Amino acid sequence: MSAWSPDQYEKFKAERAQPFWDLVALIDPRPNMRILDLGCGTGELTRALHKQVKAMETLGIDNSASMLEKAPSAPGLHFQNTNIELFDGKPFDLIFSNAAFHWVQDHERLFARLSKMLTRDGQLAVQMPANDGHWSHITAAQVARELGLEVKVVPLLTPERYAELLFELGFKRQHVRMQIYGHVLPSSEDVFEWVKGTLLTFYDRGDPRFMPLYRERLSKRIGNHRPYFYTYKRVLIHASF
Repeated sequence: MSAWSPDQYEKFKAERAQPFWDLVALIDPRPNMRILDLGCGTGELTRALHKQVKAMETLGIDNSASMLEKAPSAPGLHFQNTNIELFDGKPFDLIFSNAAFHWVQDHERLFARLSKMLTRDGQLAVQMPANDGHWSHITAAQVARELGLEVKVVPLLTPERYAELLFELGFKRQHVRMQIYGHVLPSSEDVFEWVKGTLLTFYDRGDPRFMPLYRERLSKRIGNHRPYFYTYKRVLIHASF
């Protein structure tokens, strides 16, 4: 069963939405676009993208059936329950992905495959969390190792390598940046609630020791603060042929 919970994920709905809108701002809207949204979650932001660029058709895919149960409806908007790694479809004018590719391995191969699914003047817009250097993520990996659990492999390349890769794949224009988002949370305890809706879905796989030990260790690492300033790094990419 999927550990993804729409309710848990949306506890920080507004904070998670800002990188999405920053990515949308990089897109060059064109008439009658066909859009593919990879890792669309509940589909709420997919609908926002669909309306913002006035797309003719938008397909959102996600591997979590529980998330897609909340998917909205709109003319030209469709959803499909499948994995990013397995999806293959006809050419799209825009391939979009907001906070999903950090779950997919081998980005060299992934970006090469996606570039072949774009139209001749197609666009690629991707936003990926890159916060594995924060105690919220470091602690999860440390606790998993102590308990003999699988540790999540971080698949991200450096921003420089993404820029090189886009050039090698034939994109004529590109925008690659690392951005730090500062989130003022009510308390440091809320960091646990934040990652419980995302990162910890990887570790919440039946070992009852993980969550309480992680929570205890994280509290020691970041202290008890009200409010707590949670820094979160993300890579934003836009490229076009």
